This record gives sequence, C-alpha cells and structure tokens, in this order.
Amino acid sequence: MTPLAFSPEVAAARAAGRPVVALESTIITHGMPYPQNLQTARAVEQAVRDAGAVPATIAVIAHRIHIGLTDAELDWLAQAKDVMKLSRADLAACLAMGRTGATTVAATMICAHLAGIAVFATGGIGGVHRGAESSFDISADLLELAQTPVTVVCAGAKAILDLPKTFEVLETHGVPVIAYGQDDIPAFWSRTSGLPAPLRMDNAADIAAAHRMRARLGLPGGQLVTNPIPAAAEIPRAIILPVIETALQDAAARRIAAKAVTPFLLQRIYELTEGRSLDANIALVLNNARLAAAIAQRISTEENTA
Repeated sequence: MTPLAFSPEVAAARAAGRPVVALESTIITHGMPYPQNLQTARAVEQAVRDAGAVPATIAVIAHRIHIGLTDAELDWLAQAKDVMKLSRADLAACLAMGRTGATTVAATMICAHLAGIAVFATGGIGGVHRGAESSFDISADLLELAQTPVTVVCAGAKAILDLPKTFEVLETHGVPVIAYGQDDIPAFWSRTSGLPAPLRMDNAADIAAAHRMRARLGLPGGQLVTNPIPAAAEIPRAIILPVIETALQDAAARRIAAKAVTPFLLQRIYELTEGRSLDANIALVLNNARLAAAIAQRISTEENTA
C-alpha cells in the first residue's frame, strides 16, 4: 500500500470532489528563515483557498507522505532541523528510513500524482545550470515533467539557470511549455526572458482542456505553465542579470556545487538586492497559487460532469 496520509482538509475535499492544488515544502525548509517561511506557507495556502481550491502542502514525515499538513504540522516543519531535500532519487529512501523530508518540484509531482492531484503550484522549476556542458548539472525537475502527468504552474525556470538550454531540454522531452497571457516565457523575477513561448494560453479553461486531452491521448508527462510575476513585484532583467552574474562568480570562487548551488545563489541574490528578490519570490508564488487553483477548478468541473 502506498504510504499516503491525507490531512482532514484534503480528505474532505477528495470526498466532496473539490479541486485540490499541490504545494511543495522545500520553500518552507530550505527557502526562508523561520518565521517568515511559516507565514509565507500559510499565505500561499490561503491564496489557494481564496481562489476556490484546497491546498495540499506535501512533505514526508515518519514513514508517510503527507498530502496536506495541519496547522500544527506546518508549524513543526517550519522549525524542523536536518530535513532532507527530496527529489526522485531519495524519496523512497527518506520514507524507508523514517526521516523528515521536504519535496522539491520533482518529488512533489510524484506525490501529487500518487494522490490523484492534477495541478501543482510552485515558484520556479529547476533546470540546466550554467556550465552544464562541463558539470552535467541538470535538475531532475525536467525529466519529471517528461514522465509524470501533473500540470505545474510556475514563473518560469529559476533565473540563475541557463534558460535557453533548460527549455531546449524540455522541448527534446516533449514537455508542453505554455506562457500564460503573453508570447514570451517569463524569467522568474522578471516578466520576460527574451525567449518566445512555444505555446500561449490566456485562460485556465484552455490549460485544463489541454491537461485532459493529454490524458485522453495517453501521452506521458505533464505540462509546464509559465505565469509572469505581477508587474508591481517584478525585478526587470536589466537590474537582476548583473546581480545573478555576481552571485555566480561568488559561488564559483567558493566552489559551491551540486544541491548546495541553488540555495547559495538565492541567498546571495537576496543579500545583493537587499531583500527585494525574496519579496518578488513571495509575490510570484502567490500569483501562481491563484492560477493553479483556477486550473484545478476547471479540471475538477470537467471531470465531475464527464
């Protein structure tokens, strides 16, 4: 039996056929300090509720995949120490050992699919790191999108990455990349990346219909919805790109590698922007949660009336 544990809120939503949106937990354990991480997690969950869906923050605790966390569990996780950062490679090991684990994009997709959740909201996906032609550092998120049928709503790939190569890999693996409401793929903190979107959709209904059509065709994998950060919260590319270059140089000088790269870069960019990058990050996650809820509602409505 799959070791799933549903929170009372998510269990009630499933029983009633209400839409559910999956949320990752690494933003809580590895993305922000306490108590800001807890405040942000609760704000994102509330944004999903306000938009008409039920949030399911996913984490591994005591041999179980928790689909949705109670207030007490969320508060405990926000202060927990020695939490594993889980992707496809270490999800099973964490469960078997009884460790506490926070889910990345890839692990959240796996767990959401196991729980029958079609839509997942995050900040930005991982991708091809700069210099990957030498390091081969490519996030497992990309291959997960190619094989796990979940619609992922994000603000694009994290801007610290090699964006052209990231989207080339997604194209190679047949992952639909949809820009919401514009012709350009957004770049996380910035509304535009300079890369034209392969697909554009302007409403949640079309995205939901595409999700269901992929299932009808038997196509593996999910679809990536790139939702631009609200204009008021944007850090334009001309401002953020030099900051990213400085952070990358600092990482190279300190020989930061593997899983430590992304947390280091995000922290360094936070310092260099005097907190502006984190404010933008929170704004884009809330924005993605609202869009994901709208998509989940449409998928749920179509499934219930089919």
